[in-house]
Amino acid sequence: MSLALKESVVAGLVGGVISAVVAFLVAYYLAPFPLNPLDNSIGNGMSGFFSGLASGFIGVFLVIKKLAF
Repeated sequence: MSLALKESVVAGLVGGVISAVVAFLVAYYLAPFPLNPLDNSIGNGMSGFFSGLASGFIGVFLVIKKLAF
């Protein structure tokens, strides 16, 4: 397996775990009980945005760290 492929897999797995944790925390604390479909959609959008943002940053930082060595 090439180094780029290994690093991509690791960054993807870490990003996926971070996304799941952040989405859970947003759904549990910020938008726990949707009252209607609009509230549900807003909660899903918030959790998707924040989990994607967190996993993107983690993935980029992992690659930058690996390339620095």
